[in-house]
Amino acid sequence: MSVLKLQGKKKRFGQTVALDGVDLSLERGHVHAVIGENGAGKSTLMNIIAGALRADDGAMEIDEQVYSPTDPLDARKAGIALIHQELSLAPHLSVAENILMGIEESRFGWFDRKKIELRAYSVLENFRHPEIRPETPVNRLSPAAQQVVEISRAVAAKASIILMDEPTSSLQQGDVQHLFSLIRKLKADSISIIYISHFLEELREIADDFTVLRDGKSVAAGKMADVSDGFLVTQMVGREIKNLYPRRTRSIPGDVLLRVENLSAPPTLKSASFELHAGEIFGIAGLMGAGRTEMVRAIFGIDEAVAGTVTIDGRTASAVVGKPALRVSQRVGYLSEDRKHEGLALSLSIADNITLTRFSSCSNFGLVDLRKQRLQAEDVTKKLGVRAATVRLPVQVLSGGNQQKVAFARLLHQDADILLLDEPARGIDIGSKANIYETMAELAEQGKAILMVSSYLPELFGMCDTLAVMTRGTLSSARPISEWTPELVLKTAIGSANMASEFDGH
Repeated sequence: MSVLKLQGKKKRFGQTVALDGVDLSLERGHVHAVIGENGAGKSTLMNIIAGALRADDGAMEIDEQVYSPTDPLDARKAGIALIHQELSLAPHLSVAENILMGIEESRFGWFDRKKIELRAYSVLENFRHPEIRPETPVNRLSPAAQQVVEISRAVAAKASIILMDEPTSSLQQGDVQHLFSLIRKLKADSISIIYISHFLEELREIADDFTVLRDGKSVAAGKMADVSDGFLVTQMVGREIKNLYPRRTRSIPGDVLLRVENLSAPPTLKSASFELHAGEIFGIAGLMGAGRTEMVRAIFGIDEAVAGTVTIDGRTASAVVGKPALRVSQRVGYLSEDRKHEGLALSLSIADNITLTRFSSCSNFGLVDLRKQRLQAEDVTKKLGVRAATVRLPVQVLSGGNQQKVAFARLLHQDADILLLDEPARGIDIGSKANIYETMAELAEQGKAILMVSSYLPELFGMCDTLAVMTRGTLSSARPISEWTPELVLKTAIGSANMASEFDGH
């Protein structure tokens, strides 16, 4: 029996058609996968169901009764909870206050803090993260830990329908399995889930049914067990993708463009040394929190280093004096894993974001030539397949995946010789990943040096020439990718073969 039914849902944002007739039927106690490229309308659809947006046309029913929420509170009263792709927590409040926001325990009009924290703790036990304490302010947590809090909030609301928009994008593998176990418990309690993910292996493990969206339309639906991955990908992108990872000629490394020696940035990064050559894609693996991101940030000068040297194009200097402006002048580009808070200026246009680190290419006497800027931005957005009616749109109106492509497009426009990429393909669809991987291969072919941090082992093995592993703040020696196996990476990352399941390899 359908607990939620949608027919002909449409939504337009000015010139942009986000939904152009979507049908979906969610069965009670089922996990229903919504699959599609970035910009296909998935998040817009979730926001309409959750009451954050109102559709222009179409109908919705819950238990065969008309459902038309006026706001998120209205949807929440109807038993619907949304786990956002972009975290929507109150950073100044505690973990417990975020989890129980709106359903807090009170006595005589005063919050009962002890009961709130105990209830939050009972929900957090599902994820076995002792470091996430109910009383801890959310702004002290890592993005991955904040994702756990976001998921816990939906669980605490005891919703009958839970919408999960890329819930595992910041989780390591142990947490993914905890989440899947929790989902199975929810299904057993007749709770229904709409689940968005770009990882088809996740959907195979957890989803019963699927709907594919393409260009705002529902183009296919059915049982997950009845279709192949190839069928789903073809329906998503409208074409067949045979090779996700491009074929590359593993040539002899070129000159050393970046040398890092004994880099240290306490408390997380203890020691890192490596060389990065022209034409090389160098992968960094490791557990979440092991120091991978901190190393890249220290190299670029965002986090303060206390020791070590950085040599760029033959010029050695103390890592302590490195600053982002200096690195940009040295033709170093950086892609942050946190596009929302660091990677993009969300209120600025696509064109402004893309040209931000190289305004000189489209300005005269300090004034931006808007026509030249538009043409340059259109050139790189077309290459990466950014879905937008115009490059004058603010970045904040784009889907999360298209925002990621804009952040990557800035590096293309910057024309950096050394690219520091922290999770470059996180949260984007298969077709977009293929575009970014192909672009990375082309950049390496042109002699660019690429350092890539990734939590996804197939990506590292598919793209990298060499690989090193970060373990508790210390970087291992680099080896050619042919000398690594997934098992060896796991053992190196955790220092013990008995704990391999904790590596973020989903």
